[in-house]
Amino acid sequence: MPKPNRDIGEEILTGIRELKRGESGRIRHLPPIAATRERMGLSQGQFARLLGVSVRTLQEWEQGRRAPSGAARTLILVASRNPKALLDVA
Repeated sequence: MPKPNRDIGEEILTGIRELKRGESGRIRHLPPIAATRERMGLSQGQFARLLGVSVRTLQEWEQGRRAPSGAARTLILVASRNPKALLDVA
């Protein structure tokens, strides 16, 4: 029996809502953000827009001066594991 079509965007949003409500465990480790962005072939500006943050914020994350939290952490983890899924819902 074939798998039904998945709505990846809805799955991501559901996961984000669960995280905000504290219903899921926290993501404790993120892969290197710059490497994830580069693997996706995106500039800092493009990746920042995709995540809904400023370029400056993204630079702070990439340089280790600040750490993303909440939805941004989740989106970065999705981007590192399945870049196409994130690009498809953007």
